[in-house]
Amino acid sequence: MSKKVLVLGETRAGQLRNVSFEAVAAGKTAAQGGEVIGVLIGDAVSSLAEEMIQHGADRVLTVEDEKLGQYTSDGFAQALMAVIEQEQPDGILFGHTALGKDLSPKIAAKLNTGLISDATAINEENGEIVFTRPIYSGKAFEKVVVEDGLLFATVRPNNIEPLQKDETRSGDVSSVSASIKDLRTIIQDVVRKSTDGVDLSEAKVIIAGGRGVKSEEGFQPLKELADVLGGAVGASRGACDADYCDYSLQIGQTGKVVTPDLYIACGISGAIQHLAGMSNSKVIVAINKDPEADIFKVADYGIVGDLFEVIPMLTEEFKKVKAGSL
Repeated sequence: MSKKVLVLGETRAGQLRNVSFEAVAAGKTAAQGGEVIGVLIGDAVSSLAEEMIQHGADRVLTVEDEKLGQYTSDGFAQALMAVIEQEQPDGILFGHTALGKDLSPKIAAKLNTGLISDATAINEENGEIVFTRPIYSGKAFEKVVVEDGLLFATVRPNNIEPLQKDETRSGDVSSVSASIKDLRTIIQDVVRKSTDGVDLSEAKVIIAGGRGVKSEEGFQPLKELADVLGGAVGASRGACDADYCDYSLQIGQTGKVVTPDLYIACGISGAIQHLAGMSNSKVIVAINKDPEADIFKVADYGIVGDLFEVIPMLTEEFKKVKAGSL
């Protein structure tokens, strides 16, 4: 039975995040041949609507207000509820990002509905939409079916393939009026500690360092390798606690959960807290001097050695490959 599905497009620095397109692809499956409606909320976001349509949305609704220039749960909740009340959708999909994890339970409570959090796959089986999500810190997976009511889920980045961009697609773009008032939080300024570059949660390649990097300077070889591979740099909680890097780079149960195509763990022992954040990576390479380190139990490939010798060698070899000299 075809459905109407809303997909919240998430922006950063004036651009749509890739997880928005992944959520649109998931919405196509969830709609079962029905309509997928992109939703953009912000100060000036209508210029991004065409890109959502080119990635599969049938039409896009925008809610624009200067009070929505920076994300606040109150402001975005009011805006999204105005769209939901107008459209009365059968399903709603967010990215499982910091914004999605904050906003989705608030909306679910307002709608008095359930929420499927952190879905890694959405499939149609025997006419039903089946969501797959990890449980027990990624040690197992469960399949969830909504038997009654709204399909409401957040989608983990880097798990659902976006649809091929089609620049010939067209669709209606319209605005929704929402009265944004009584905000309990006002954002005066945003200070970003993380460096410019590839978004860690959406990176296809991640080079992560642990206590084995020994210092803040020890991350430099990892950054050089990440630059060569077009990837991002991450860290274990141990490295963050030791002040080797900022907590914005932390990967793990209390940090970011990532699923890149390639995860290179450098000087990381493999504590369960860290494994919960990266064990679902498609290919895991571990570099550690200790052959008994737990990280080797989840690694597809392991290198027993000093990361300060191994990483520069890998960097040079990858440079040669990219230059086409091998």
